[in-house]
Amino acid sequence: MFARRKLLLLRRVCAINKTVNETRAIRNLALAGFMGTGKSAVGRQIAVELGFPFVDTDELIEARVGKRITDFFAQDGEPAFRKIESEVVAELAQRRGAVISTGGGLIVDPANLASLKAHAFVVCLWASPEMIFERTRHASHRPLLQTADPLARIRELLAAREPAYRQADVLLNTEFRSIKEVTQQVLHQFHAARRASAP
Repeated sequence: MFARRKLLLLRRVCAINKTVNETRAIRNLALAGFMGTGKSAVGRQIAVELGFPFVDTDELIEARVGKRITDFFAQDGEPAFRKIESEVVAELAQRRGAVISTGGGLIVDPANLASLKAHAFVVCLWASPEMIFERTRHASHRPLLQTADPLARIRELLAAREPAYRQADVLLNTEFRSIKEVTQQVLHQFHAARRASAP
């Protein structure tokens, strides 16, 4: 019964945190959330709508280390990846007018989330473990899912990350919406936040 109530809640907006105020400069829009929730697809569409460049933190990391993230995980380990990820996040503060798609575990580090919120409106995209599994099960470039039971791993990671995801400005379920619908909902929240924070 609890799981059903929780799913019904997530089918709406999920949550809106009252963290946007007049002292906060919102220059960018950042999309956070688990892999397979639509960050890249939605982010690219939002970038077109806003006329902003689209920035993917995983792509920035791959350019920096000169290898695919899957290979970097295998050869250097997750701690090394998270260190570079934090460096990339800190550098994003220099951006003006960008749509930023972040890695699935990026905002689990409170320092990364604080760094993003200093200049960006942060929207976390959400989906159920089962939907994420359906969207990602054929992907070979997901290092954290290279396991005998990827669905169980998704459930484990999603449960561990949920408290961090709920610290975003908006937590938005993508499971029952098209890319266009999610894009419009994110844009609505982004424009409202910018108006609220305008001097």
